[in-house]
Amino acid sequence: MERTLNRQNIDSAIQDYVSSIEGIGAIISGLTGVNLFHCLKRQQVGAGPYPHVTLFEAANRIMTDLVILKGVKWLLDTHAFPFDEYVVEYGNEDSNDHDITAIEGDKKLFGEAFNVAPSFFQGKKASMLKKLRSPHCMADYKIIVANSDAIEENYSPKVQKGEYYVIVNVETGDVKLMPNE
Repeated sequence: MERTLNRQNIDSAIQDYVSSIEGIGAIISGLTGVNLFHCLKRQQVGAGPYPHVTLFEAANRIMTDLVILKGVKWLLDTHAFPFDEYVVEYGNEDSNDHDITAIEGDKKLFGEAFNVAPSFFQGKKASMLKKLRSPHCMADYKIIVANSDAIEENYSPKVQKGEYYVIVNVETGDVKLMPNE
């Protein structure tokens, strides 16, 4: 999977990624009850970007990856920030300090991304803000990229200087930047 995303490769990166997940889910066809839940939680997917994890774990990773891919596409398309490329981490990779990084000249952007149910949004957001607000996180732009169905339509976050939320609808690709300056 492409980790450095720019205007030239973002569309093909998304297309390749979506193609890689099209066949996932066939293993649960016809299963119900305990057999279904056992398969979801214990059987390896055997396909897509995470073939050696369960469907439950693959879904978590894939939905976050889609938030990242579609969020970065929007950032590139709109020139929301002064960067021509973004380096991303997928799934549960942990080689960089942040899920999304961009550096251009002396300007830096660090971002954290997640896709959660509404009931988990506040806790995950708090954890990501703690990381982005740490004294070690020296960036001009700090972003949280999250799924739109985790928040209410009128959600308005309290942000500090240089902080932004990139709220992504994974299905449509629509994005909302908050605050929208």
